[in-house]
Amino acid sequence: MSQVPSGETIERAVRLSGRAPSLHNSQPWRWEFDGTVLRLHSVHTRMLPYTDGSGRQMLISCGVALGHLRSALAAAGWQTTVAYFPNPTRHDHLATVYFAQARIVTDADRDRGAAIIRRHTDRLPFGPPAQQRDLEIVLRIVIDREDAVLTVLPERARPELARASALSAAMRRYDSAYQSELQWWAGRSFGSTGIPPRSRLSTGEQARVDIARPLPAVGGSDRRAERTVDESLVVALSAGDSPEEWVRCGAALSTLLLECTVMGLATCPLTHMTELPHSRAVIRGITGLTEPPQVLVRIGSVPEAAGTVPATPRLPLGQIFAVTAPNQPDKGLSTIPR
Repeated sequence: MSQVPSGETIERAVRLSGRAPSLHNSQPWRWEFDGTVLRLHSVHTRMLPYTDGSGRQMLISCGVALGHLRSALAAAGWQTTVAYFPNPTRHDHLATVYFAQARIVTDADRDRGAAIIRRHTDRLPFGPPAQQRDLEIVLRIVIDREDAVLTVLPERARPELARASALSAAMRRYDSAYQSELQWWAGRSFGSTGIPPRSRLSTGEQARVDIARPLPAVGGSDRRAERTVDESLVVALSAGDSPEEWVRCGAALSTLLLECTVMGLATCPLTHMTELPHSRAVIRGITGLTEPPQVLVRIGSVPEAAGTVPATPRLPLGQIFAVTAPNQPDKGLSTIPR
């Protein structure tokens, strides 16, 4: 039996990996398959230099795509093993993925794989998540502490979070390069990248979510008007500040988002409060961890009547995937099993 997935299986997994969230839907990843292994590369032309000058969020986004790919392959019956940064001369080569047939495909594997299509970033206000205690237990079990540390932020910290969000916005307000970049990625209404109008908020909607990144507002009547304040649970993922730790934190974020989707909960990743030192310090003070916070996530419930949200556009397969000639195997590296 072949120990490598078929080309069709690889293509489907890569397509699903492309459903990962990324900073302003920039999709800064590219996959290469040589018939034996799959290699993940970052695409620096899709990095946002004025929002993400270090490339930290670019690598976190690529890590989410890697996590989605592994979940898609697990649902298809394939176990994956990852070598991180296998080529010391190619800093854009983030990971190499190896394959082995899984002994069993669990219902949990299938559920997480199916959640990839359903998951989307919801920026509207949430109700509190049902069975919050059970949710915390599940997330602490499924998120590998080698990838990131999960902290559930207490409700009493909400004013501090709002202060950090407002501080971030105030420091960015007169940053013309940042504002121009924001308008380019989140102020347009066309293309397969960027944030489309239906995924942004009106002025009234923005006022009801106290810890959201300010995006260019859209017109129209307020949605979810019955939810006068956001009652989401907020969690933080913290990890070290090396490139590998950023990629692995992204993989942890993938796990968190998909597990919440399986449980019928809405999610919204937040990174604007971890982009600048002052607001990042506020979050770090709340978590009390030595590892710096990398990303926050709002988690909550939404009305069943909210219906299906149209998928945010994504780049076509040809722009994120290529089949290449066989390369020499990556040497001298430990691999990380799932």
